Amino acid sequence: MADLNFEKPIVDLEKQISELKSFASKGKIGLDGEIKALEKKLNELRHGIYQSLTPWQRVQIARHPKRPYSLDYIALLMTDFVELHGDRYFRDDKAIITGFAKFDGGDSVAVIGHQKGRDTKENLLRNFGSAHPEGYRKAIRIMKLAEKFNHPILTFIDTPGAYPGVGAEERGQAHAIAYNLREMIDLAVPIVVVVIGEGGSGGALGIGVGDRVLVLENAYYSVISPEGCAAILWKDRARAPDAANALRLTAKDLLELRVIDEVVPEPLGGAHHDAEKTASALKEILLKHLKSLQKLPKERLLKERYDKFRKMGLFEETVQEKGSE
Repeated sequence: MADLNFEKPIVDLEKQISELKSFASKGKIGLDGEIKALEKKLNELRHGIYQSLTPWQRVQIARHPKRPYSLDYIALLMTDFVELHGDRYFRDDKAIITGFAKFDGGDSVAVIGHQKGRDTKENLLRNFGSAHPEGYRKAIRIMKLAEKFNHPILTFIDTPGAYPGVGAEERGQAHAIAYNLREMIDLAVPIVVVVIGEGGSGGALGIGVGDRVLVLENAYYSVISPEGCAAILWKDRARAPDAANALRLTAKDLLELRVIDEVVPEPLGGAHHDAEKTASALKEILLKHLKSLQKLPKERLLKERYDKFRKMGLFEETVQEKGSE
């Protein structure tokens, strides 16, 4: 497993405990007391580190190579998944997967999600989760198919951003994302969006318009990456931790700013430590929101979705009078 820098004390203590257990078993020496003391210390250390993570540390967890991806959640949450390919204009973009599946043994749902790779070969195939315009065109094609057959839509966001290459721009990257934003607002079926890892800029928004927007505890959702922000503001990508603090991109911040509707809890240390437990928590929350949304008349569903996004960004400005403290 790839370990993060701030996890080094935990890794070192785990290694020490493992060595003691191995030594005790081979030499048949009673080290139970020492091992229990170290395990207690390890538990306290884990809680101390993971319960006081900085925004930048959460960004690092969101990018962890062992973190569950869209296909992992589909496998854990759903059955009978049938993947559908292609945008009917250019090609199939493997950075976005789409299809239909059975959720909780019930009716079909449309599933759309960014997909990263586990190794270099797969990451090249998936373009590191950065979709081309054909990926967004494929996504909206499947969403409209879901609307036609009255199936709810679930989307899983996990991308550093839409692919910014020349070819993508030539094929209408900005138009594809903008088109999705416009069309998703008017889809007459429930849409639940889940940010499972990275939620980067327009690449995330291209499948991110929903009646409910959920974010996993250690995921992030931002207009720009911390590195990109640091490069623009300070001309120094090394100041990414400062940018992460300023961007207010964590799930807790997003909930306070009313950008999202709910935070999905993760196991201590992140979703990659227990994918099944994370999926179980997510399933419970998804079912709650889907059931409430399916009860709404279509006119009210569309109005509330529209109003939800129109209200984002509203703020009150107060002016302090002279002489007042």
